Amino acid sequence: MIDVSVEDARWSDLDALAERAIAATFDRVGIEPSVFVVSVMGCNDERIRALNADFRAKEAATNVLSWPSQDLATGRPGETPLPPEQDPFGETELGDIALSFDTCTSEAEAAKLPFAHHCLHLIVHGTLHLLGYDHIDDQDAALMEGLEVEILATLGVADPY
Repeated sequence: MIDVSVEDARWSDLDALAERAIAATFDRVGIEPSVFVVSVMGCNDERIRALNADFRAKEAATNVLSWPSQDLATGRPGETPLPPEQDPFGETELGDIALSFDTCTSEAEAAKLPFAHHCLHLIVHGTLHLLGYDHIDDQDAALMEGLEVEILATLGVADPY
């Protein structure tokens, strides 16, 4: 299940983008979508700048932020994260993703990418973070980026790397 919140009306197609990206990510990593909830918020640079400052102590706008509900990383570079634990009595909150329309738009334009393709990439990226993937070291980055490329290919999106 996907819970989409739109704080900036320019995110007219966020529901459809989130559904496609998260479904493809869950399919690739073998996650049952009916068991987990992902919250996706579409906002602007002002809002994401405040979130980035509050949660990461970085005073700058960014394209995407994510907050996993579970720590699934194994702590061993390049290793697939642990599977998320499921609530036996209902849906399990996997985490939250926020995207800035302003930054996503400027990055897509600068890279000459379709806006939807760039957003699909960022939602896949954020969802993988919720699932314990990261890109802090080279081995983890290679694993995560490889998955992103595979997932995006199923969505008709070219390799962003």
